Amino acid sequence: MNWNWTDLNIAAATPEIVLLTGLFAVLLADLWTSDENRYITHYLSIGVMLSAVLGQLAVWSAEPSYAFSHMYVVDGISQLGKLVAYLGTAVLFVYAKPYNQMRGIFKGEFYTLAMFALVGVSVMISSAHFLTAYVGLELLSLSLYAMIALRRDSAQAAEAALKYFVLGALASGILLYGISMVYGATGSLNFAEIANASELQNVNGWLLKLGVLFIVAAVAFKFGAVPFHMWVPDVYQGAPTSVAAFIGSVPKIAATVFAFRIMVDGLVYQKLDWQLMFAALAVASLLVGNLAAMMQTNIKRMFAFSTISHMGFILLGFLASVLGVQAALFYAITYILMSLAGFGILMLLSREGHECENVADLAGLNQRNAWYALLMLLVLFSMAGIPPLMGFYAKFAILKALMTAEYAWVTALAVYAVVMSLIGAFYYLRVVKVMYFDEATDHTPIAEQPMAWVLSLNALLLLVWGVLPTSVVEWVKTAIERTF
Repeated sequence: MNWNWTDLNIAAATPEIVLLTGLFAVLLADLWTSDENRYITHYLSIGVMLSAVLGQLAVWSAEPSYAFSHMYVVDGISQLGKLVAYLGTAVLFVYAKPYNQMRGIFKGEFYTLAMFALVGVSVMISSAHFLTAYVGLELLSLSLYAMIALRRDSAQAAEAALKYFVLGALASGILLYGISMVYGATGSLNFAEIANASELQNVNGWLLKLGVLFIVAAVAFKFGAVPFHMWVPDVYQGAPTSVAAFIGSVPKIAATVFAFRIMVDGLVYQKLDWQLMFAALAVASLLVGNLAAMMQTNIKRMFAFSTISHMGFILLGFLASVLGVQAALFYAITYILMSLAGFGILMLLSREGHECENVADLAGLNQRNAWYALLMLLVLFSMAGIPPLMGFYAKFAILKALMTAEYAWVTALAVYAVVMSLIGAFYYLRVVKVMYFDEATDHTPIAEQPMAWVLSLNALLLLVWGVLPTSVVEWVKTAIERTF
């Protein structure tokens, strides 16, 4: 391969360059920062996130562009996805500061590992080649393994990290095996070239089908879809709440765009094959996720199983046309907002010596602080899909896309999804009942924290963008139009 500066087009990777440069600056600054002055690392990390946002806006373009010999793409969906990831991580840093201070993990490692993971997210989102996608995936995964085990004195965190590491290594091997089969069938790892070879029928059909099977299994693991879901509840429960908040939010946009790149860009002519597999994964995820969540007393595990059901909804979006992909991307953005707000409230209610992680810990929250109870109510109603919250519109967009699908069996899944949503509403409403109608068992005053302002805005956006979703819908629609 002959490389030249035109093929490199380094300017297209400006957000990643800014992010990496800022990451190295944080690493160096943290070396000379004492525990008493760790706030310097905190504010510097938030500054890096905002700088990455500006870097993305600086290279904003209406037309797709490629870099590194067509291994890296900048288009509408990558631009929107990165902005959501950067802003979501900045918000997480705000939420995590007081919680990490009380848990003794207010260290530079939390920020640097999160930013390394974010670089992996950015690379995954802009991948136009299987190798680029794999490098981004591994960078994200390795960073998450270390973040989960950040509390070295916690056996539960170490166990969760080890489980995730073993299962993640297995999923990476499955993905590589699938990639090797796709390469053997098509002679290329570039998504556009794979699609072109499939269109010309210049492929080994059965080998390609087998490769698709392994790749779908790996993608399902990143979504946490059934039957590749068992790491999700263990990781959510075992990891510190600040880390669980990161795992439950930002990587979801990466997984959605990752699936889009591989399935819609690269394996579009194998659509019927992977659609059937996605449908089976979605059906199982909605069923297992909702039924298992009903039996949980630990709210972090409940959020974990509800995540599985939400990922089932996103997978349903891929069964429809371009409208379905648009709905799936909107759902991913909505879920990030809901997840950040939900975990943010749990962090806010935690204190030194007490972890707010059981449903019973929220008993009588309305009596202790009516405003925080209202914020949690908005989050739970949005997750349940109750109007006029943003979660309702996200589910409605998926159902609307399914109703326009060309196959009758896809349309029938809309009815199934509605039934599963009704079942899922039970465990969300149960928490609301505990907050508003049960007697408070803990009367310790809830300390006022500056992050409550950001948390309030986060939760209220679920209401505002639920009543007036047009702006977000237009952002997603424009991103999709600038991609195809």
